[in-house]
Amino acid sequence: MNELQKLFLTELADRRDAEKQLVQAMPAWAALAKSKDLRTLINFHLEQTEDHVEKLDKVFSLFNEEPAIKKCEATVGLLKEAVEIVDAFKESAAIDAALISITQKIAHYEIASYGCLREWATLLGNKDAASLLKQILEQEDGMNHSLIALAQFQGNKRAMGEDSNQGSLAKPVSRNSNPVPVDKTS
Repeated sequence: MNELQKLFLTELADRRDAEKQLVQAMPAWAALAKSKDLRTLINFHLEQTEDHVEKLDKVFSLFNEEPAIKKCEATVGLLKEAVEIVDAFKESAAIDAALISITQKIAHYEIASYGCLREWATLLGNKDAASLLKQILEQEDGMNHSLIALAQFQGNKRAMGEDSNQGSLAKPVSRNSNPVPVDKTS
């Protein structure tokens, strides 16, 4: 096994643990969201995240490896920060803005990680693994863009004390073919 493949498998295990940690955390975030759109978005991404774990297991199998166990310390840190932010703002009008910020920080970390993994899978000659990783990357990118749009229409306005029901998100923003659904009635 070459050094790049060792690095790839190590980082793949790191991502798998991160996704499993997020599956545990996201239901609580959805429950705290004041905006129906944000709650819908978080729950939709929770379903994607559960699917990411399955896709990562498939990537391991495409390299003839069993899924490895490795704690993602970066996600531990991000989730620790998330708990601190949520505790500070859970009774505040800024809770949705805080949840959007938390979720975006994690999405940005995931985008960077999956970008590297996809590229490495390509360099290692495994097109099927690269394709699965590209799918995850596109979903993370779509989530990020939907969060940006939601923040502009609701999360930040509510935090500033403005009526966030003035304009609902007309359609989700996504760069991929799997747009994140957002309820237009909240």
